[in-house]
Amino acid sequence: MPQTPHIEKHFTATAVVRDIVIGMSDGLTVPFALAAGLSGAVQTTSIIVTAGVAEIAAGSIAMGLGGYLAARSDAEHYYSELAREKLEVKEMPEVEAEEIRELFVQYGVTEEQSRPVVEALRRNPKAWVDFMMRFELGLETPDPRRALVSAATIALAYVLGGFIPLGPYIIASTAAQALMASVAITLIALGLFGYVKGRFTGTTPVRSALQTVLIGGVAAGVAFFIARAVS
Repeated sequence: MPQTPHIEKHFTATAVVRDIVIGMSDGLTVPFALAAGLSGAVQTTSIIVTAGVAEIAAGSIAMGLGGYLAARSDAEHYYSELAREKLEVKEMPEVEAEEIRELFVQYGVTEEQSRPVVEALRRNPKAWVDFMMRFELGLETPDPRRALVSAATIALAYVLGGFIPLGPYIIASTAAQALMASVAITLIALGLFGYVKGRFTGTTPVRSALQTVLIGGVAAGVAFFIARAVS
């Protein structure tokens, strides 16, 4: 009988989603706190909008730079460990072979069963090093574009998130009116963001939405009270 091929569908854009979450969550909370804090000190929305736009610009650059440096650090760590593994495979092959056997033992594979695999890897140093990097150290070859993509993704997500709570201040005539609208819009945006994030990551969308609203709302509330106290 013909068999339907089994196709596994796995989500593989974890790093991109993580960058979007970092940028969007900060973009929704920090500009909201700034605008809300200033609402108690000034009534002119133009001043709040100017300060908010300046914060979004500075925040997106800072967050993007942080993402770039983090990705660069990950790449540097990978290549440093890669050089070390190549040296150990060359100078201490017996020690490295024993480490492979110990790895297999953790998965219930006996030393006798793992011996052919160990010998095959010893005949292929490149595959041997790659095996050790993946299964001993848990490191994957970094994407050379990762740093720039991470920086751009975080920065853009921050900008998009930042203009959501700032939008009512651009439209409303008074800061008091804008504040109430900003609170409602920010909470709705957090819920939608959490729901979409849940759909992409494979978790329950409703649960993800509620968690995002709760965590983001608490963070925004704390930041709001700090900004209000300072202003």
